[in-house]
Amino acid sequence: MNRYSTSDVARKLGIHPDTLAHYIETRKVPPPEIVRVGAKTIHIWTEAEIEYVRQLLPKIPNGRKTRYKKKQSAPSSQQSAKAKGKTKSKKKK
Repeated sequence: MNRYSTSDVARKLGIHPDTLAHYIETRKVPPPEIVRVGAKTIHIWTEAEIEYVRQLLPKIPNGRKTRYKKKQSAPSSQQSAKAKGKTKSKKKK
């Protein structure tokens, strides 16, 4: 059975290693097995854990991208008022 480090898993999932570490720290993703090597603490991931996190990722709200999608789906009244103002014809003197 292959085992992977957090940076390897992040690369496989297409996210930054700091993001994955943050998700582990905030308990959005369950922590994998922890191994101490000297003074370092390393998370060791299995294939099953990677697949489980891959299924969880779309369910985790990711801030900026989520807010952007909400803005695009419902245009504000200011945007529609600006668009209406541009379509008016100019008065001749």
